[in-house]
Amino acid sequence: MKNLYSDTIVAPATIPGTGAISIIRVSGPEAFRAADAVVSLKSGSISKKDGYTIHYGSVYASDKTLLDTVLVSVFRAPHSYTGEDSVEISTHASAYIVSELIRLLTEAGCRMAEPGEFTKRAFLNGKMDLAQAEAVADVISSTTQASHRVAMNQLRGGFSKELEGLRTQLLEMASLLELELDFSEEDVEFADRKKLICLVEGTLSHVEKLAASFHQGNMLKSGIPVAIVGAVNAGKSSLLNALLGDERAIVSSVEGTTRDTIEEILQIEGLSFRFIDTAGIRESEDTVEKIGIERTYSKISAAEVILGVLDSSKKSADFQADLRLIMDKISGSSASVFLLLNKADKLSNCDINNFVTMTNNIVTSFDIKANILALSAKTGLGLEKLKSALFASEKALLTAESGTLVTNLRHYEALTSSASSLRRTAEALRTGIPTDLVAEDLRAAIASVNLILGKDLGLSPEQVLHNIFAHHCIGK
Repeated sequence: MKNLYSDTIVAPATIPGTGAISIIRVSGPEAFRAADAVVSLKSGSISKKDGYTIHYGSVYASDKTLLDTVLVSVFRAPHSYTGEDSVEISTHASAYIVSELIRLLTEAGCRMAEPGEFTKRAFLNGKMDLAQAEAVADVISSTTQASHRVAMNQLRGGFSKELEGLRTQLLEMASLLELELDFSEEDVEFADRKKLICLVEGTLSHVEKLAASFHQGNMLKSGIPVAIVGAVNAGKSSLLNALLGDERAIVSSVEGTTRDTIEEILQIEGLSFRFIDTAGIRESEDTVEKIGIERTYSKISAAEVILGVLDSSKKSADFQADLRLIMDKISGSSASVFLLLNKADKLSNCDINNFVTMTNNIVTSFDIKANILALSAKTGLGLEKLKSALFASEKALLTAESGTLVTNLRHYEALTSSASSLRRTAEALRTGIPTDLVAEDLRAAIASVNLILGKDLGLSPEQVLHNIFAHHCIGK
């Protein structure tokens, strides 16, 4: 695809005022001219400098007073991030200096970049495919070693290489069918149907495997969803605050204080856990609270881990009623279940053992496997043990990240669509449906893979690219 832009863009690549240095990026056909209009080098001009070189210069304000001394990095097309002539100007990290320098560059003919426009131009100029371009944002936003490794694998083309292999197989199959269509009047069969079915099913298996990896990939990227559930005043919000070490959720003795879900990320030994504090489970006539409780049920169904919080300071009958209420709501869930006997600091060891035994007996009757831990959100008793148990239950994710994982919802949906088309293709081949209809399904499977890689985007590539790059930061 050809670059659709002929203008020159500018944007800060760093956040002003947060460090010693800020970097301003300029890219486009007039990048060197604009930089020369703003930066005075000690000798010569930026336009005459070689690529991959850095030069010391000065920037003067409109009133001719010195604004700052800078370093200018020169990148000549096509050997730059965007594939265009580019400069990066390193200044002191003052919000005033950065804004003034950008103002001077816009007066020299530059346009403020749109979100993700530098990466969009890199894609349009063939510096990377669309999957790699999207991985740029994932690398920037990665917060753990695991999510960083997955994002870097995609940025370096690991995912794209796998997709290109699949695409090549699909194109070879499609070309055989298209050849048959060209000679349809002569009733010639270029592709052995049994072999073709095997090829389609093998490709389908590969596509399904990639699509299935989205579950793991999304958790590495966005955090493992952990729903904190239980009756009102069991200590759910207190537990969230204790885990975070911060007063994130409102804690009150008033029932129904938490009316909506609150989500916070906590990293435990390289894994991100997304803790979701939910409204207390009970019958309520309050309209707002009822909505919150319904959301609790929704979060339970989507959770990878469920923390059932129980108030162990309650009377035995009330404790059992709360426990059965939790078990009723999580019945049928495939999530890992932890039942937490909160307020254990108020109990003796003998009382704790009795509550554990009671909990075990009820859990067994529901045929659900659960880890039972005694803790205190107030004193911190048992919190480290809970964190270790959570990590142990999900640590398999750390070994999964060495392979290709799908982390992008757009990619997952495209792979799912491709898999559906391949299933129809295989079924059509088995039942002897005419070649032109088989070829149509195969073309749809290819189109879905093309959408991920950014190939043959159809009649509205700009809309597709706008939707993707709008989520990038301005300077990238």
